[in-house]
Formats: sequence, structure tokens, C-alpha cells
Amino acid sequence: MGSLKAHEVARFLVRPDITEGIFLAYGPDSGLVRETAQRLIKQLSGDDPESASVVTLDGSEVDADPSILAVEARTMSLFGGKRIVRVRGASKSIVMTLTELRDDAGGAAIVLEAGNLTPKDALRALVEAAKLGRALPCYPDSDETLQLLIRESFNQQGIRVDADVVTTLREILGNDREITRRELEKLSLYAAKSKVLTREDVLLLCADNGMLVIDAILDATGGGHAERLELALNRALSSGVDPQRLLAMATMHFASLRRWRTEVDTGKSPRMVLDSSRPKPHFSRASGLEQQLRLWSDSALATASERILQATGESRRRPALADPILRRALLAICIMAASH
Repeated sequence: MGSLKAHEVARFLVRPDITEGIFLAYGPDSGLVRETAQRLIKQLSGDDPESASVVTLDGSEVDADPSILAVEARTMSLFGGKRIVRVRGASKSIVMTLTELRDDAGGAAIVLEAGNLTPKDALRALVEAAKLGRALPCYPDSDETLQLLIRESFNQQGIRVDADVVTTLREILGNDREITRRELEKLSLYAAKSKVLTREDVLLLCADNGMLVIDAILDATGGGHAERLELALNRALSSGVDPQRLLAMATMHFASLRRWRTEVDTGKSPRMVLDSSRPKPHFSRASGLEQQLRLWSDSALATASERILQATGESRRRPALADPILRRALLAICIMAASH
């Protein structure tokens, strides 16, 4: 069988067990699909990539003339190198042509890029069943894989990062691999001479992609600012920030507020509590967090935390409705804050 698990793809890209046939990179993360195809093509090109013949076709071209795929796959490389045919936006319309090439690709590698395919999809089923076929699922990064990617990227460039850089970047970045790579390349270029990267550098260069937006969502929710909340949510979700990650961040935020509120209830001032907190909140949020500590009682924070917990469970059971579930929960909590 030519089906790989998502966690097996990275190892396969380093050492593919076949070098010809049909390779299908598919999944909801289009950036990761493209990166997977590019890495595979680089690996298949061998020690002399310049001699490889790589032809790129658009899915619409192949749909209009399916025979073009077979012609390109069976055309001999001018310089005798590896023949690789890449098809972007592949769909099940090319299944008939691929059926002819499934058992004899003539030494060529056909690398297909597709969206999220179900197990019953004809294209995926054909590749998984082929002896010379490998289906490579590309799903959004988890916390673990994203943090590993961040560390490896900076280690390869010899860049030393402060302890909170990785966690800050994880909070900023969404789950689109292409955007992640672009941001990491930007940061590596910025730190190319100094070989040092701080949290302040990350916020300066990447905040527009998420961190400040996430902070804005949390502070608008806790501070009772409905209009600000709507704007920040629209910005974050349109940038590909995972709704479940926002719910997780909200859980952490209200857990922190509740912990700090307990100290305030012993007689300490909100500013004193925040100044002694470790890790200390970023100075830009200090006044907003002080306001939230004055607005919320412990019992109200417990109610808000329970509401977020319920929304988190519901979003996991019904992932297609994660966006509206997130919006409804945070707006309800925002209204609670505004009524205090």
C-alpha cells in the first residue's frame, strides 16, 4: 500500500523508498502541500539536480488535455537526468490517464498536488493502491511540529534565540506552512549578522500576523470592548489563525486572570500583582490587564472559564462550526465584562 501517515511524511522526504511512479501530496494546508512537493522533487532530482528535467503543469491544463500528462511523463530527458512531472491542482479528472501510468511510469516521477481528499476520492484511492504510488497527507502543524520547525530553522542558520522566542512565534503563527516558512526566512535574514533573535525582534517583525491580534482579542474580551473584539477576530480568522488555538489562548488568559485576582483579593494592587508575575506580561498590555482585574470577580472569572471550556469541547465535536462557536463564546464573555 502506498498510503503514509502524516507523521511519516517527513522521514519519507529524506529517504523515499521509491524514486519513480506517482506521488500525491494532498491536504488542507496548501502551503505544506507545495513545500512537500518541492522537497520531494529536490530529493528525486538526485546528486545532479541541474540534469533533472522538471516539467510543471497546471491542473486545468491537464483537465483540458489529459494526454499531455502521459506525453510529458514518457518524454526522455534531454540531458539524460531524472524526468519529473509536477501537476498543481490535480483532481480526479486525471485518474484515467494515471491508470495507464500506474504500473509503468517509464522511470519518471509524477508529483501531484491536491487539496483535502477523502479516503474514497478516486485520485487518492488510485495512488494508494499503486505499487509505485505514495500518498503523502499534509495536515496543519501541531504545536510540537511547529516548534520543532522553528528551532531547526534557526539552528541551521546558527542563530541563537531567547528562551521565549519559540513560544512567542507559536502564538503568532497560524497553521499555514507557507506563511510560517516566509516568516522564519524573514527573521533569519534579519538576524543574519547579529546571530541573535529576541522576543522584541519577533514582535516588531511579525506581530501583524497574529500575536498582537491575539492579544487584542483576549484584552477586548476581558475588557468588554465588543467592537474591538469583532475587528480583531475578523483579522485573526482571515489570516488563518486556528479557532481552537484562540480558545486555548483564551483559556490560559482567563486562568491567569483568576490566579492574579486571587492575589488582588488578599489586598495587593493589580499593578503589584502583574509586576511580580512570572513570566511578566508585556508592558504594552499592563494597563489593559489592570482594568480587567478590576472588572472581574473570582466567581465571574470561573463562569467565563467554564464558558470557554464548553466552547472548546463543542468546537472539537463540530470542527466545521469552530468559527461561530468561538465568536459566540467570546462575545458572551465580552458582554459579561461590559456589564460589570
